[in-house]
Amino acid sequence: MSKLKKIPKFKDETDEREFWANADSTEYIDWGKSEKVVFSKLKPSTKTISLRLPEFILDEIKMIANKRDVPYQSLIKIFLKERIDQELKQVG
Repeated sequence: MSKLKKIPKFKDETDEREFWANADSTEYIDWGKSEKVVFSKLKPSTKTISLRLPEFILDEIKMIANKRDVPYQSLIKIFLKERIDQELKQVG
């Protein structure tokens, strides 16, 4: 691999974001030496949506959530994530 370029100093986060949006990171970082890092304290960004459900479905979700002692909205997120992962395994 050729010599890596030096990462420039940025005046602010916006400047850095713009730089990385247009730069090829492989010219600045040897990704072969990278290590996986877990940021356990970070919460993912969320977006509020409106979702209409039949009352009986919401009642059933609330009943299951109550049995598991978790908020029903958290349970909905868990169910969605599990199903998304299942679908992605089948597709990929």
